[in-house]
Amino acid sequence: MTEHNHDHDHNHDHEHNHDHDHDHNHEHITIVDENGNEELFEILFTFESEDFGKSYVLVYPAGTPEGEEIELQAYSYVETEDGGEGDLEPIESDEEWDMIEEVLNTFMEDEDLQ
Repeated sequence: MTEHNHDHDHNHDHEHNHDHDHDHNHEHITIVDENGNEELFEILFTFESEDFGKSYVLVYPAGTPEGEEIELQAYSYVETEDGGEGDLEPIESDEEWDMIEEVLNTFMEDEDLQ
């Protein structure tokens, strides 16, 4: 079984041309899609994968009502040499998606226990 380092600390300094808004203990991120449209997302959690040498962030559209099904999106990023966070990149490999789903399932199980 592969071991993943889960970093649930959401107090990051983000430097990837995204505006951040902090309220209600939710961290927001504005992501610009390929058409130049800006959309506000809430960060569910971030984690690092030593296997892939990247960090990952799972987000969902901001303003989704509590209890309603959400559409999660995942992105990878690699920290810059000065400790900043690099650009968000789409997940492209099935291996990464499988790993993300495994981490998400563990995260959701942990949330259900609380």
